[in-house]
Amino acid sequence: MTEFNYQPPFPVLKDETEYRLLTKDHVRVVECDGRKIVKVAREGLELLAREAFADVSFYLRAAHLRQLAAILDDPGASDNDKFVAHTMLLNQVVAAEGELPTCQDTGTAIVVAKKGEDVYTGCDDAAAISRGIFETYRDRNLRYSQVVPFTMFDEKNTGTNLPAQIDIHATRGNAYEFLFLTKGGGSANKTFLYQQTKALLTEEALTRFVKERVLDLGTSACPPYHLAIVIGGTSAEACLATVKKASAGYLDHLPTRGNEAGQAFRDREWEARVLKICQETGIGAQFGGKHWVHDARVIRLPRHAASCPVAIGVSCSADRNIKAKITGEGIFLEQLEKNPARFLPARAPRLAAAVDIDLDQPVENVLRELSKYPVKTRLNLSGTLVVARDIAHARLKALLDEGKPMPDYFKKHPVYYAGPAKTPAGMPSGSFGPTTAGRMDSYVDLFQRHGASLVMVAKGNRSREVTEACARNGGFYLGSIGGPAAILAKESIKSVRVVDFEELGMEAIREIRVENFPAFIIVDDKGNDFFADFVH
Repeated sequence: MTEFNYQPPFPVLKDETEYRLLTKDHVRVVECDGRKIVKVAREGLELLAREAFADVSFYLRAAHLRQLAAILDDPGASDNDKFVAHTMLLNQVVAAEGELPTCQDTGTAIVVAKKGEDVYTGCDDAAAISRGIFETYRDRNLRYSQVVPFTMFDEKNTGTNLPAQIDIHATRGNAYEFLFLTKGGGSANKTFLYQQTKALLTEEALTRFVKERVLDLGTSACPPYHLAIVIGGTSAEACLATVKKASAGYLDHLPTRGNEAGQAFRDREWEARVLKICQETGIGAQFGGKHWVHDARVIRLPRHAASCPVAIGVSCSADRNIKAKITGEGIFLEQLEKNPARFLPARAPRLAAAVDIDLDQPVENVLRELSKYPVKTRLNLSGTLVVARDIAHARLKALLDEGKPMPDYFKKHPVYYAGPAKTPAGMPSGSFGPTTAGRMDSYVDLFQRHGASLVMVAKGNRSREVTEACARNGGFYLGSIGGPAAILAKESIKSVRVVDFEELGMEAIREIRVENFPAFIIVDDKGNDFFADFVH
């Protein structure tokens, strides 16, 4: 007869995290029925959440920055790989000053916690953690991105960045462990679930699947990525939850083989294969090259015999993950890198010169100038951009549907798809990097036919309909580097003013003046798309 055997599903073998002590306050140990109970005051949870989300918004892990620096030393890296990596390191130097967050999309606040049975708080833990999150987003130069629905179609920004996603699990012991993440929309949107079958589980089939499906990631989530692929899972949601944790490095120290009880494990051989597949795509660090991903984690899980869920997800160039713990000795937070400048090279990489483009000349002259150059050409943009995102585009379309004209400001200037974080005192702009272009694809042909969106600036790859619209209407899509929002605010964006829909907050239409704003020609007026051969 088979005997009962319980297996912890994710047996992480060790924790090499370097922690710093936040405080010994708000924690004490009491004896109860022969057990040592760690009592945590509500204020301790609030403090931990407040500090965690502040740190993770302005600082990154040293290991991540070391991988960026390695791109600069790689003789196989393209010029564009090196330009992106160097810009991201410079961006982190700016962010670490503590005023301009790494990315303008300061994300959905996510908390994954394991609460030991001998930890007592005497409060609603999720409410206390939410309070800390609320205070960080209120007091720092972060962006409010959460919208709540009142009906199926009516919704409003909360103005607090709440609600957060908070998942608290019970476990043994007297420690309280945490993973805090801020997940931007671009990164979160590139999480995929594929319901497969046993037929996938051959070397040939899995290789073919990976080569095809990783291309679904594209570049709109701001590579280089930390890529995670999870194969199996007792449910779809178990598979997806695992891929999020894996992309954050939370499951790095799993075993490397399975067992009869069904423990999760990392397959190092397939990680090397997946990394090689990604390097060979040619996508590179956003604009062509080798470094589309920093690394790949492949995790295998048990499954129902009739199911084989597969999840693919990434942590983006804003790799904003931080661990914490509360024990009888105090409240501890992972030590992130406070001096990213130490990863910068002694001299900047030597790259081919960029083409200067004056955006303040008539649009037809800008189009004529851009038409001289092939896709993948690097540009320096200077002049005026009008800024609009999803809701603003919907509002403008509604005007056209009502028979009203397209506003002149939208026809006069190129459009930048973006939404800023809060502006620090004395600065012209808050962090203000590009948002995902693909969300605006359905508007492009209509707007171009009305004389607008003939030059678009954003991040990521776009659909075939955009390429066709640009060829038909003489337009261009320019790709900006996704990720380095702080350095754009500090060095490239010289002024910002709201010109329409002020009530939309970060979604309002703005006019900005820029200098030496980096971009690449991605889609041109001849029907060429740099990403056409790479991504779906």
